[in-house]
Amino acid sequence: MSSQQPADGPVYADRVYRSSMAVVTGVLTLALIVWLCGDAVLYGDGRTRWIGLAVALCAVPLTVAFTIRPAVFANDDRMRVRNPFRVIELPWGSVDVVRAGYSAEVLAEGEKYQLWSVPVSLRERKKAQRQYGRGAKAVAGGTEPATGAVTQGPPRALADKVVDELQELAERGAAREGARGGVKVRWSYEVIAPAAAGAVLLIVLLALG
Repeated sequence: MSSQQPADGPVYADRVYRSSMAVVTGVLTLALIVWLCGDAVLYGDGRTRWIGLAVALCAVPLTVAFTIRPAVFANDDRMRVRNPFRVIELPWGSVDVVRAGYSAEVLAEGEKYQLWSVPVSLRERKKAQRQYGRGAKAVAGGTEPATGAVTQGPPRALADKVVDELQELAERGAAREGARGGVKVRWSYEVIAPAAAGAVLLIVLLALG
């Protein structure tokens, strides 16, 4: 008696894409907020304490949202995009294309979603192109032997490499059983609610004088 093998292979652990520079910036900014607002809460007078608390309540979640939080998680079946205020889950079967122009983005079901954790650096692109151009000229002039970097084409900026990997995963996983389904979008109220509460409290305090 023969047993039928499943069409899909195992789903491996997620690949995680995030900006290390953004994380470092976020940690340093949080430290500054805690220092300044903590000083106001601990040593300020009554109204100053409340203002420090309101600023911290608003600034901390926003800082986390725009620096530490953004990430892209990708496996064989789907991609999960964690942006500042939304989480978008995209099965590969729903993805039309992953591309990088002035920003990295994914097109799916007629909608466009930006990848906040994959910042595009035009400066890095130009630097890579200049390096490739100098190498190509040196090879053409006979001053240097041909290298793999020249013969295989220009080097890619980091964001373009990430987008290439995601596009490859999308193409390879689109036909998988687990890659079916529609796009799911969830608002991140755990970020929005405290930031909004802090902003409202700060406005009230400033209005009251």
